[in-house]
Amino acid sequence: MKQWFKYILIILFFNFNLILSDYGFNLSSDELINHERESINFLIVKSLIESQNTSLIDEKIERFRNQNHIKGLSVAYVNKDKLVFAKGYGYADEEAKILVSTNHLFRIASVSKLITAIGIMKLVENSKISLDSKVFGKEGILNDEQFLKIKDKRLGRITVRNLLNHSAGWTQRYGDLAFLPRVVSKGVGDALPVTVDSYIKFVTARNLHFEPGTHSSYSNLGYIILGKIISKISGMDYEKFIQENILLPANITDMQLAGSFYEQKLSYEVKYYEPQDALPEECYDGSGRLFPRIYGGNDLKVLGAAAGWLASAIDLMKLYVVIDKDPIVKDILTSESIDEMTRVDPEGLDPLGWRKTKIDGEWVRTGTLSGSSALIKRQPDGSAWAILSNTSTYKGPRLAMEMDKVIRQIDINRITWPDYNLFTYHQP
Repeated sequence: MKQWFKYILIILFFNFNLILSDYGFNLSSDELINHERESINFLIVKSLIESQNTSLIDEKIERFRNQNHIKGLSVAYVNKDKLVFAKGYGYADEEAKILVSTNHLFRIASVSKLITAIGIMKLVENSKISLDSKVFGKEGILNDEQFLKIKDKRLGRITVRNLLNHSAGWTQRYGDLAFLPRVVSKGVGDALPVTVDSYIKFVTARNLHFEPGTHSSYSNLGYIILGKIISKISGMDYEKFIQENILLPANITDMQLAGSFYEQKLSYEVKYYEPQDALPEECYDGSGRLFPRIYGGNDLKVLGAAAGWLASAIDLMKLYVVIDKDPIVKDILTSESIDEMTRVDPEGLDPLGWRKTKIDGEWVRTGTLSGSSALIKRQPDGSAWAILSNTSTYKGPRLAMEMDKVIRQIDINRITWPDYNLFTYHQP
């Protein structure tokens, strides 16, 4: 009887929060985020997604996992804004023999950029900034004294939109600066570990590689700077702003920025793996300690807005249904904002937050980081998949694209989806 009462309270609690968010009220993350037990991720009924009906999915996913020597995968599928499939495959921790379940959180790498883009669009909707707002210079958003030693005058033409669609003027000609903290440290004279401010000082004191807005060149740096913009404009910590203004209104209570070291791993976070012959690297903090790249090679707090979030596959699907323009579930952005993010640019510039979008309505966001790969894919009919991995291979970013290939191999039309919605189904 007590257990029944507990779950009734949880359901009422979530519904109350949704009502509040509908009217513009947001409870604080301190009040709502209980990372241990009150998330829907812990309440999914496993028996509902193990049937002959979904054996086709199991076959394709397990074959992909085995072929690529992936320890663990988590998969979720939404149809007509209902979560109809969610399942884990393989190990969250192979040594401890812990199987992946739907509650496990994964590093989602560059899928984090989609979250940051949504945060920027929320500020635009609230008239705090515009997509054409200038970023640098005395009239720019980041006009702090330490950022005004600008070498290249073209920097003053960079807009928020340019950062979102990777057209700000930086390339990876000499490597991805986001993963070169020692270069930044030496360039600006800041001690390791460097900060987001160190990165901004570094780029403002150097030349751009091309004229802003002329073409897209993938930039983690641009999204790191967008995180700084969100923080400055909102007056809040970036992570807290996203949680309170994007995630909680979407009833997502588990997502947070990841830790860089193994000892910072959450109890319900997967363990990460890399190829057995991968060499240790010097820690990002300048201590000289050697670590596997997955645990100490990257500063995930600095990478946060570009590649630092943790999520479950279910979390990502809950986020998707509130930015998909389907009227079944109320979106957290306006239709105009969603159109702006997914517009196919006639000049070939990248979409805002998404990795690629097509005229037929297909949207894709991939992410790759040492130890993890991630994918969100919207089908032209509005249904969507999320796939997360806790293992990196030498395929690098191609692994995330191969996840997309797996999805295309699954004949969805052969599967009869149930009437229930796992977003709202709770086991007493």
